[in-house]
Amino acid sequence: MESLYLLIPVSIVIVLVIGGLLAWSVLGGQFDDIEDEGRRILDDERADDSTPGPNVKGAARSSVRDAHSDRAA
Repeated sequence: MESLYLLIPVSIVIVLVIGGLLAWSVLGGQFDDIEDEGRRILDDERADDSTPGPNVKGAARSSVRDAHSDRAA
């Protein structure tokens, strides 16, 4: 019973901290447009220079293919 005097206030503080973090992220705009990042990956027209393009993927595939062909020989 005496442990409840410690556990209840600690759990209330934890709930308040988690609620505060959730409110901070919602009010900060973290969840404004969740689906935009998923569309950005698929949309080639809006890709900027910081994201890897199809040439990077093709180079990675060819290097993997070369590594597998070296192993088979």
